[in-house]
Amino acid sequence: MYRRQQGMTLIGMLITGAFVGLFVLAGIRLAPVYIEYMAVSKALESAQTELGGTAPTPQDIRKLISRRFDVDDVSSITPKDIEITRLSQGYKVEAVYEGRASYIANLSLVAQFNKSVEIAR
Repeated sequence: MYRRQQGMTLIGMLITGAFVGLFVLAGIRLAPVYIEYMAVSKALESAQTELGGTAPTPQDIRKLISRRFDVDDVSSITPKDIEITRLSQGYKVEAVYEGRASYIANLSLVAQFNKSVEIAR
């Protein structure tokens, strides 16, 4: 009786493993970028919570965000890069930046981030 073989060959397994490995490597390389984004997001949200309703100035907002960035070791964006726009009820604080992570040789992965909060006066 003739029996058909089923399954994957060694070469097929190696190609599949390499393909999966590239995605795993991308995830490992991008994890610190997203962790830093979470720190930026947390800094802006804490500024909104702490300064909301206290009539803050843009300098007060930058000072608080600067302290949060120092504690959380944020290096992709500086407090000077944060845009603070005056609104009728307060301020709009917006962080727009790119996070870059080296991938393989001269290839890099780029993630664009945009986080904004409104701080009431």
